Amino acid sequence: MLEADVAVIGAGVIGLACAAELARRGRDVVILEKTSAIGTGISSRNSEVIHAGLYYPTGSLKHSLCVEGRRRLYDWLESRKVAHRKCGKLVVATSEEDLPILNAINLQAEANGVEGITRLTDKDAVALEPALACKAALHSPETGILDTHGYMLSLQGALEDHGGAIAFGTPVLGGKLLPDEQIALSLGGPDPQVLHARTIINAAGLYAVPLARAIEGVPETALPQMTLAKGSYFSCQAPPAFQRLIYPVPVNGGLGVHLTLDLGGQMRFGPDVEWLDYNDPDAVDYSIAPDHANSFYAAIRKYWPGLPDDSLAPAYSGCRPKLSRAGEPSIDFRIDGPAQHGVPGLINLFGIESPGLTASLAIANLVAEMTEA
Repeated sequence: MLEADVAVIGAGVIGLACAAELARRGRDVVILEKTSAIGTGISSRNSEVIHAGLYYPTGSLKHSLCVEGRRRLYDWLESRKVAHRKCGKLVVATSEEDLPILNAINLQAEANGVEGITRLTDKDAVALEPALACKAALHSPETGILDTHGYMLSLQGALEDHGGAIAFGTPVLGGKLLPDEQIALSLGGPDPQVLHARTIINAAGLYAVPLARAIEGVPETALPQMTLAKGSYFSCQAPPAFQRLIYPVPVNGGLGVHLTLDLGGQMRFGPDVEWLDYNDPDAVDYSIAPDHANSFYAAIRKYWPGLPDDSLAPAYSGCRPKLSRAGEPSIDFRIDGPAQHGVPGLINLFGIESPGLTASLAIANLVAEMTEA
């Protein structure tokens, strides 16, 4: 039998951030990761964008943790020399019908305390980005990009510097509450074990709901319905035409097919939103059919009419653990402690999709405070 003070399940960016913060506070922490490396799930399949916090309902976890997390994240990246750039972004209205939506985003950003948001006319926007076509735009100077893997390596280093560790190849099969209020986790892998821990942080991403279900004592009523939404990305073979990120107004389930940049300045587009009719993460097909690009050309040319023919190539895809279904309003993060499910020492993180990367350090701080309450 193994023992730890804190067991964090999942070595993605959220699990790493939580583990690093708990270790910094003096806790004995181990991360249980079923694969052989950090960040192989959601954390390796995203836009690598640092979000400012424009869109989320004021007072929601997505709002508060994104804004706080973004400020913490820039400080962290700067102090640890992790590659990033505060390049800014334009949210663009490409039709008259988009203008009320753009106005609503402007008001939401102001209510959320996002710094530096400015409304631009079409001429103002084109002066900043000559290749752009739009009716109006919002400029968000606080939006940026980062090297996600470099960030995760820095979190791993911080964890290990404070005595924490990662057990790779160690899937969690289930758990049960013991009489002394420790939780016994059944671990698989080549050397199956049982681990006793006082605190469990379920940061398993796409697998968070089924994993919580496998812990005895968590009532079914405390588990959300999860819906999987696949998003595809395409790289662009054309020379870079923009210096900032370009986002259309949001669509149901996402922020639209937007233009992002990597740290070398190369352009990529995505993600779109493909709602899956199953919720088994192991069944997700991450391949991208080349003809999938057809819908991308039409969406991109609304704001970049100069996109050359045959310039898009499939890059990668990702999957989000959504708590809403197609056609429903987006649902907030859920960070559930014993008050929600009744199991002492267990914290479940459900529906941690965008802006989870940006919010990761703020999420970690909140989780650490919950363990001390």
